[in-house]
Order: sequence, then C-alpha cells, then structure tokens
Amino acid sequence: PRRSRRRKSLAIAYEPGQGGGAERWEPRHWREQLQRIREMRSSRDAPVDEMGVQTCYDSGAPPEVMRYQVLLALMLSSQTKDQVTSAAMLRLRRRGLTVDSVLQMDDETLGQIIYPVGFWRNKVKYIKQTTAILKQKYGGDIPSTVEELVQLPGVGPKMAHLAMHIAWDSVAGI
Repeated sequence: PRRSRRRKSLAIAYEPGQGGGAERWEPRHWREQLQRIREMRSSRDAPVDEMGVQTCYDSGAPPEVMRYQVLLALMLSSQTKDQVTSAAMLRLRRRGLTVDSVLQMDDETLGQIIYPVGFWRNKVKYIKQTTAILKQKYGGDIPSTVEELVQLPGVGPKMAHLAMHIAWDSVAGI
C-alpha cells in the first residue's frame, strides 16, 4: 500500500493570559528590522503586489466562482513566479474558469493552458481531483474552514490560510 506524503497537522493553542504580564524575550534588533521592512514595502511595487493571487480572480464573477478561482490561483502559485501564475490564470479565465469548465476539460488541454507553472503535471492531477471533490461535496464552492481546505489534494496549510483570507475574508491563522 502506498503511504500518504501528507504530514499530520499540528494544532497550536494558546492559553488566555499566557505570560501573566511578564516581559517576553524579543530577538535583538527585531523592531528596527520590522521598521526597515515596512519602509521597503511602503511603495508596494513588488510583483506580488501587481500579480499575486489576490489579483488573479474575476471580481465580477459570482462569489463561489471567485472563491474557486482564488483556490486554483493558490494551487498554481506554489513553486511558481507570480508573473507565471498570473499569466496561467488569465489563460484559464479566458476559457471561463469555473468548476464545470475544468471538469469538462481533458488533462492534456489543462496542462497546455497552465504550462509553464512549476510541477504542472502534478498540478493538473490535483486541480482535477480537487475540482471533482468541490463539485460533489461542496456544491461547486470551496470549503470555508482551514481544516476542510487542507483535506483537498494539493492544498497545504499555507494555501488554506491564504484561501481563507482572500476568498472568505477571514483570518484563520498565519
């Protein structure tokens, strides 16, 4: 039997009032470093600002379609430059990117559309499997919890948290 490569999720819980007002350790110079990062990012001119996943969906689409597009953009973005992800999403959206359109698309066509995203062959498989699950189990929408999102093929904790933030406007963790 084949073993799953998926790691068990680790739950982290904090007790209310933890620390009891005691001073906490801070890394040296972290506040200065944070200030420098804020200054460097103040112009918002990095590729992620113009072509990140948060810009790859059709904002005029119905909410469930928009959320599906966010999830697909996140799946494509792993190990892929923002410019490549953005271009692949644009090609998919030109064909009417919905759960039904992806289910009707054969794997070869989907692969040609998303190429050259990183690990595109695996992503074709994960996208098709995830899309079928979304249609069958969630009525074409995406799950609304991190716990359910990470159960989808090709979706890990980072993607799930980003999907919650972008698609559901809910900060469920970091």
